[in-house]
Amino acid sequence: MLRSPWLRLALLFVVLAAAAASLLLWDPAQVLAAATGPWRMPIALAAYGFGTVAFLPRPALNAAAGLLFGAVWGVPLAVAGSVLAAAVSFWLGRGLGRDALRRFLRGRVLTAIDRGLTDQGFRSVLLIRLFPGAPFQAGNFVCAFSGVRFLPYVAATALGVIPTTTAHVVAGASAGHPGSPAFLISSSVIVAMFLFSGYSFWRARRRSRTAATAATTTAPAAPASTTA
Repeated sequence: MLRSPWLRLALLFVVLAAAAASLLLWDPAQVLAAATGPWRMPIALAAYGFGTVAFLPRPALNAAAGLLFGAVWGVPLAVAGSVLAAAVSFWLGRGLGRDALRRFLRGRVLTAIDRGLTDQGFRSVLLIRLFPGAPFQAGNFVCAFSGVRFLPYVAATALGVIPTTTAHVVAGASAGHPGSPAFLISSSVIVAMFLFSGYSFWRARRRSRTAATAATTTAPAAPASTTA
């Protein structure tokens, strides 16, 4: 057992790098397509979860799930795969990286994020999952390094990924009929989510700049020095 938190953090990077590098040898989408028989869904679920942990974009995996399994089976497969990947990433980050990185949570912003995830775990994780522009794996490890509890984290993830996952899976399932209502609606939802993400990011930056400007202008001036 590794007692040093830095050695555990290094092991975390090695595990994640090995998972990502393994994608040079195999393709989760091909495994999804090749899975047959009674083990088809478990194999597809494992391939989806591993691909997500290895930093493959979830929209691509969602579209592949819709293309290969249709919307009826593709949506629950993608949601379950997302929850599986989130749980694995959480335990990797919590067990291997948290002790080393917790000491850096001293800044005002990082402390506020950690407090929100710790005190309002379900609500905070749900907001992260509902925000379409938030990178999924980054959100997993942010939560793992915080004080959020596992069950609220998993429950909020399962609920929060449904809207974006459904939109991408339905788009993949109906890609062969680009003029169908299902494809047009799902594509419109995806575009709307990206526009919302861009607007939210722009608004957050504008607020932070405004707050920084206000703090600078309202800062008390240094007292003038006096001489006897």
